[in-house]
Amino acid sequence: MNAETATSAEAWAEEEFGHADLGDKRRTRRLMRMAAQAAQCPSGKVSEVFHVDAERQGAYDLLESPHVDAGAILEALGIASARRCASELYVFVAIDGTSLTLTDHNRSKDFGTVGTYGRGTRGLNVVCGLAVDAQGVPCGVTSMQWWARDLKPKENSSKRKLHDKELGSWADVITETSERFAKAAPGSCAWFQLDREADAWQLLLHLSESGHWFTVRGNANRRILSETGARRYVLDELARPSAHRGTFSLWISAAPGRTERVASMSAQAAQVTLFLRDAWNKRWCTLPLYAVRILETGHVPAGEERIDWLLYTNHPVHTFEDALLVAHGYSTRWRIEDFFRTWKTGQCNVESTQLQGIQQVKIWGSMLAAIAARTERLKHLARTRPDLPATEEFATHEVDALVLFKRKRKKKNEQIPDGIPPLALAVQWVAELGGYTGKSSGGPPGSVTISRGLERLAPAAEMLRVLREDGLAR
Repeated sequence: MNAETATSAEAWAEEEFGHADLGDKRRTRRLMRMAAQAAQCPSGKVSEVFHVDAERQGAYDLLESPHVDAGAILEALGIASARRCASELYVFVAIDGTSLTLTDHNRSKDFGTVGTYGRGTRGLNVVCGLAVDAQGVPCGVTSMQWWARDLKPKENSSKRKLHDKELGSWADVITETSERFAKAAPGSCAWFQLDREADAWQLLLHLSESGHWFTVRGNANRRILSETGARRYVLDELARPSAHRGTFSLWISAAPGRTERVASMSAQAAQVTLFLRDAWNKRWCTLPLYAVRILETGHVPAGEERIDWLLYTNHPVHTFEDALLVAHGYSTRWRIEDFFRTWKTGQCNVESTQLQGIQQVKIWGSMLAAIAARTERLKHLARTRPDLPATEEFATHEVDALVLFKRKRKKKNEQIPDGIPPLALAVQWVAELGGYTGKSSGGPPGSVTISRGLERLAPAAEMLRVLREDGLAR
């Protein structure tokens, strides 16, 4: 692909999926074309992405082909994400699970139960790993595990082995991410960030064997090994005078039930040895870790819960600054919540898909997941590295088309800078094409307005590219 004439979507699709091993280079080329088109016009419904009959039929042929393995697509996606992390000393990898509620009125599709069993809602469950750099910018999806939950709950879940539980999918994400980092980013350490659902003895041991750092939010005040043999717990150790203490400020991102704010926080940290009970053989084992408690001490908006995290980590915490780094790392886990919203019901709206089987949904959904991660990356790059030239993320003809749009629509006293605009300004202009109105929108551009703007920019940029190739425009 010619880098001078490729759109940013085409260049991204090649970077993301160009090395996918689908058994035939023609399938890989079809996958890249599909991904590029979906990036410019994302939707859960295939028919809303491809408007030309031949393109639409080609997309369905690939999705339904018995020769296309969703695992190969996910492998390519994970490797591409790891490569973006290769220059970093460490990268936070947020891991979380979600469910997709999918249309299956006649219960004829091979989906499973999502949500509570009594409701009978159908769909698929997914656990994802999302790499996020130290500045909070998403780098891509490192792994995805899909499965259809049984229609009836299994009994004695506490006594089943790890890979007989749904937590086994979390372990698989950790393993696959570790393998992909070893292959594509050997000098970078993954720092896994997991919520309370991961506070299970089997998964904690699996994390400790991964060779990477991890932070898990505690679901309970766990028992610890005491020098005297007395029964002690983590919060007892954190209350001792020897624990590291201090106060700091933490930016809290907005979410349903959570107001965006800069919160006043306190931190306590201590080294502990957890007592973990094997429910299968009723034996105890020990795991040396560090415990960090992060508590919101300032004003909390009415109706919201105070931030209170009890974190277990294997990253050394010898100073208060180490505790702050652990808190910052765990706060990047919010990026995966934003990613899920963009993927499921926002820009990509994967839950609206009408595809008929698990394999088709996995292929299409994985492609849309890569697109959602790309949008989140663009959004946060504009916020954290605003002075990057726009050509770092956009093709030259896309930037030029964007400038032409802006000159046509600029306000009376607005100045359009000469040359290549900075990334933050270019993203703002894109968002304005998608309906962003500035301060009255309630904050910086979000994924919805950025996505709409990219969709409206694409045909103008493509027309400018064609005119230049034919010598009809400069």
